Parts: sequence; C-alpha cells; structure tokens
Amino acid sequence: MSVIDRGIAAVLIGAVALVACGGQEPETGPGGGRGTARPDSGEPVLRWRMTGGIAGLGGPGSLPDFSLYGDGRAITGPRDGAPPPPLPVQREYRLTPAALQRLLGEARAAGLERSRTIGPDRIADAMVLEIRMGAARTRIVQPESQAGAPAVRFWKRLDPRGWSRADQAEPSRPYRSSRVAVLAGESPAAGGQRVSDWPLKRPLGRGEQAAGALCTVVTGDDRDTAVKHVATADGDHRWRSGGKVYSVRLRPLLPDERTCQDVAKT
Repeated sequence: MSVIDRGIAAVLIGAVALVACGGQEPETGPGGGRGTARPDSGEPVLRWRMTGGIAGLGGPGSLPDFSLYGDGRAITGPRDGAPPPPLPVQREYRLTPAALQRLLGEARAAGLERSRTIGPDRIADAMVLEIRMGAARTRIVQPESQAGAPAVRFWKRLDPRGWSRADQAEPSRPYRSSRVAVLAGESPAAGGQRVSDWPLKRPLGRGEQAAGALCTVVTGDDRDTAVKHVATADGDHRWRSGGKVYSVRLRPLLPDERTCQDVAKT
C-alpha cells in the first residue's frame, strides 16, 4: 500500500469512529449530565432517601431509605415515618440477576441516568425525594404532587416489600453491619434522665467531627459492646465519658462505607 493509500485508509477509519461516537454523550456527575452505575465498583447502583418536611427528615448521618448494589443486594431502613431507634433496624434483600437488570432498565427508561430537579424548588419545609443512579442525582420536590412523573412512578418499584418472590434470589433477612458509627454530642442530663459510664475504653470526646457529631467507627468486640448497651437504652439515656456527659446514637455502616466521612456524605 502506498503512502497515499495508507493516508486515505486512516481518514476513513477516523470517520467511521466519529460516526460511531456521534450519538453518545459524555458521562458526568451530579452537576447535570449522565451518571452510569458501575455494578462492579462496590458502589450502590440505585439509592433513594426522603428529606425535608416539618420534621426535618434526612438529617446529618441519617441512613438512606434504600440502597441497591450491583450484586443484587438491597438494604432498606425503617419505613412509614417511624422514629429511628438507638440502632436503626435494616433489612437485606437480594434480587436475581435477571430482576436486577430489568429494574435498572426501568430506571434508565424513567430518566434517572441524568441529573435534574423535578417540581418547584425553594419551597420551605417541602418534602424532597432524592434518587441516585450512579453519579446522577434526581431531586423530586413534593413527590406526592408529581405522581405522574416517570421517576416517581418508578420510585414505587423501589420498595422490596412489593417485589415478587420469583424476583428474589433468597429470602430477606435482617442486615447486620460489622462496622457501626458511634455518633456522640455533649448533652448534660436533665432531671430524671439516667446517666451511665461509657462502656468502651476510647472516650467519646476523641471522635472526629462528622455528620454533626463526634464520630467513631467501632468493629469487633467494641461494636458488639456498643450495640449491647446503646441499643437497649431509651432515647433519653446519657453517657458519661472523660468527665463530660453525652447523648449517643448508633449508625450502621452500609457495604460501601468504611469511615466517619463516608457516613457524613452518604
């Protein structure tokens, strides 16, 4: 092949490549483009939470209402507006591969691969539904008034209690996290509140600032000890540590979380 022929061939190959790529849009994060969920990344492929309202749902360090991972595992938190206990109770489900792919296909059809806001923004105390698919984030303001939106219709599918038995690879079970965040804040005891000595060696005051509290992640025996004491105490219980008194809540870490900073940004 002559030099000219080789040049013509290179131009033709380049033209074919441009045509093939012409219909694709670059993937971007939550700023306004596409976000592709990577099933092999260990990150959730779908996640949603409800925030806002007069009660202030979804505060710092709160758990997402639903997380779905690329292996088909789904983890949900308390439903129906129930107040969170000292250790939130979560449940784990697992979709079959076919059901997972079908659900992700429905999410794409509902437009969840592109970041956007649906509904009137800047409404005080509005309930806001946030659905994440990979890096894309869809915010739906006052979802009860957006019932006809494809994203809201799809959101109804993300309640595992409605999944058919045939779509589940195994029965659901309680989710047990091996890592738990201890979230503490100074809170002097009022009259009638019980105060106990903190059962772990590490003082509560040595935690790092995260999720609006002093945060420490505990594992192993420390995890079990913290759960044993805090989860069985009432919400008004206080804990004495390092000469100060604290209120304490526990936050189970999800499979994609390892540190207090992960808790703060989930």
